[in-house]
Amino acid sequence: MTTVAAYAAPSAKAPLERTTIERRQVREFDVLIDIKFAGICHSDIHQAREGWGEAIFPMVPGHEIAGVVTEVGPGVTKFAVGDRVGVGCMVDSCRECDNCKAGLEQYCTGGGMVGTYNAVGKDGETTYGGYAEKIVVDENYVVRIPEGLALDVAAPLLCAGITTYSPLKHWNAGPGKKVAVLGLGGLGHMGVKIAHALGAEVTVLSQSLRKKDDGLKLGAAHYYATSDPETFRELAGSFDLILSTVSAPLDLDAYLALLKTDGAFVNVGAPEEPVALNLFSVIGGRKTLAGSGIGGIQETQEMLDFCAEHGFGAEIELISASEINEAYERVLASDVRYRFVIDTTTI
Repeated sequence: MTTVAAYAAPSAKAPLERTTIERRQVREFDVLIDIKFAGICHSDIHQAREGWGEAIFPMVPGHEIAGVVTEVGPGVTKFAVGDRVGVGCMVDSCRECDNCKAGLEQYCTGGGMVGTYNAVGKDGETTYGGYAEKIVVDENYVVRIPEGLALDVAAPLLCAGITTYSPLKHWNAGPGKKVAVLGLGGLGHMGVKIAHALGAEVTVLSQSLRKKDDGLKLGAAHYYATSDPETFRELAGSFDLILSTVSAPLDLDAYLALLKTDGAFVNVGAPEEPVALNLFSVIGGRKTLAGSGIGGIQETQEMLDFCAEHGFGAEIELISASEINEAYERVLASDVRYRFVIDTTTI
């Protein structure tokens, strides 16, 4: 075991504090990664505060990890020391179910994917995430960060990037399609960039027009305030796809009315509370209400290559580890443009 410094939540809702954790020795197919940057995702806050249910403590959050390989196991073939790599939301899965074999490890049915943190691995050990100096991961759950992407702006792509890329690809966002991104935050700003790069006509739906200039610069053609009732009258029946990045309960019936016939409303934001739905909102117009998780490893690599090809990463605010607790409060207050990234050299 190797002892490394990390930031952990000692208990639910407690402030994160500097501590040390144990990383396993490098096994045959493992890579040891010197973490350079770790993004802060809203799901880190949900889990550290047990908003999604009972969690494992102490918890080291962080599943947007970018770093450099410093050691490889004897069986490793995909990576070498010095490679620029990333780790996202999972570090293992059963590898044997139909989903795993199809590259959909995120939907593993053989016990579920093993989360990068707040989970228990096959070895019975608790997983600890990226708010740390180093991490050891099986090579099959590591991706390569292309040279065209700086590590700091690449880190959030390991969750925010793939969480938006996967559904946009699955629901065929592209030329001739009208796509609305609901919420312009850490997920939403990546949804706008990616949908625009895919060739779709992008509209941002946000509570206010406060971030309109940003939305248009990121690639949106239109920007509307959802606090204005006129928005829902004007945009009725407009969209092929609405990607909701909002992690608060919504009036789903109002948003489903904005879809064209056969349109889809896809949730990637995950509210802590249940939501209500009148089924006539989907029956009329043969509409789809769906959800989407992250992507598989192959799709995550595809997303990174796509972002590098189009010359963009996330819009970030770089912080030191001592600012993590303040950053959590600012995320909850929607006071970040658009993703906090921890410089892990400050841990």
